[in-house]
Amino acid sequence: MSRAARVAAAVLCVLGLSVTVGSPARADSTAGGDLQVAQTLGDRDLTFILRRVTGLPGPLHVDVLTHRGTAAGTLRLGTVPTGASADRAEGSSVGTTTSSVSVKLGSTPGSYSAALDIERAGPWELVVDDGPRTARIPFTVPGQATSPPELAVFGGFVTAGVLMLVTLFVAVRARRGGWVLLPAGGVVAALAVAVTAALLSTSLPLPPEPGGQVDATKDNVTDPYSVVRPVTNDYSRPPASLELGSYRAKAAERGTLRLSVNDGSTGLPADDLLVHDGALMHLLVIGPTGELWHLHPVRTAPGTYEVQLRLPAAGHYAVSAEFARRGGGIQQVRSATGLTVADGSARGGPPTLPAELAPQGPGTRTIGGVPVRLSAPAPRAGEATTLIARVGDTPTLQPWLGMVGHMIVVGPLDRADATSPTGMGQAAQGAPVWAHAHSMGGDMSSDSTHDMGGASAHDMAAMQHGRHPGGDEGGMGSMSGLMPLNGDSPADETVAAYGPDASFVYTFSRPGYYRVWIQAESDSAILTVPYLLHVAPAAGAAK
Repeated sequence: MSRAARVAAAVLCVLGLSVTVGSPARADSTAGGDLQVAQTLGDRDLTFILRRVTGLPGPLHVDVLTHRGTAAGTLRLGTVPTGASADRAEGSSVGTTTSSVSVKLGSTPGSYSAALDIERAGPWELVVDDGPRTARIPFTVPGQATSPPELAVFGGFVTAGVLMLVTLFVAVRARRGGWVLLPAGGVVAALAVAVTAALLSTSLPLPPEPGGQVDATKDNVTDPYSVVRPVTNDYSRPPASLELGSYRAKAAERGTLRLSVNDGSTGLPADDLLVHDGALMHLLVIGPTGELWHLHPVRTAPGTYEVQLRLPAAGHYAVSAEFARRGGGIQQVRSATGLTVADGSARGGPPTLPAELAPQGPGTRTIGGVPVRLSAPAPRAGEATTLIARVGDTPTLQPWLGMVGHMIVVGPLDRADATSPTGMGQAAQGAPVWAHAHSMGGDMSSDSTHDMGGASAHDMAAMQHGRHPGGDEGGMGSMSGLMPLNGDSPADETVAAYGPDASFVYTFSRPGYYRVWIQAESDSAILTVPYLLHVAPAAGAAK
């Protein structure tokens, strides 16, 4: 009896080990963090955070983050399943709203939460309705399936437990002791499989990501491990084109700009844009006075986006868009035409720019009550330049679009165009280089700068927020945790603990004058700080 008790205790220990040792493999089936999507919905600049769904059926928690100046009101949120389903019953609900809820936004910037029901895995849309307009945000709910390593771990330990009972039975009943070796050998083999699978599970690659590496409408919809083939070239996409609709609003009037994103190969609407740097599309608009708008159009239909504008001055506006296609990479597309806005006032006159938004060289200035100091020592063409913007005096910056700081660069221009109070939009339209650089902490393995429809590519990288020239270590520890690790979600705008330095590394390819805009979020307000930089010719270049 004591021998049987010992065997039973061993079985319990083995089952306990199966839970303890096998738990790391569970991360494979729940990998992926929250989804952050910025949207310019009418006059509101909002950030939607879709929290990961941890069980099916289960709730989708949505946080709506507002910024300073956001008008109070009510949003109607709904979830709509899209794509194909192998289950005929599930397929019947495709395209219909399965859950809806209202969110009341207050006049105070902050987070406003709601929860909706998710019934199945696969592609979905979050429908956001503010009354006059509707935005459709695509997202994917991965299937809750057990990974192959996890199955091997649990199967191995359960098999070992069963064979241990068989070994006990044979040892008690068999007349020849040699028969015990058969189930005992099976115990050893099963334990070896389970332990090996547990040890290797953390080093095995994650399954292909629906919507990013495989077709989210059919592959891996309910089981993320069902497709394990190489996915390098399965879903490559050609470049897309950007078309602007007609914009009839005059200066200072509210108007809606519609944009079409079409496949460069077929001309059909490109409806495979992914959330990139916290938005489906980043739209940059530069006006005649040099004012910059960084907007995030809402998706209203496949390949169709729109954004509401109130352009203050008559003149020409240059327009570009940044987005990422599934299997097509990140693209920067500059509109070949831009916009020309007519004067809406009776008396007319040249456009004006508020004094605080007038460009100036490196140094200290105040934007929105926040002092900003830019340090950019003697930039020279062909050499990496470190630009450091100190926003305020304390580490209270909030991540915006997943980054602590953004830098938009346009040029080179001659001095007359770069300082023109009425012709900056037209000058930007023909500028050889547009670039968008990021200042971020943590992971520096990827390139954080994108050329925007210009001539030559630049080697740019995000700069770590530790020691910078001058020996200041103020930002060293404050940047940790910005980038997601081990499937966790990155910090969102509710965290105000970064900076005050936002550092950038950029290589100006040509000499001349450049217009530079630094963007950062402080006290729930997006600050846009314009500067004018002169880049000297490369050392040894003919003057």
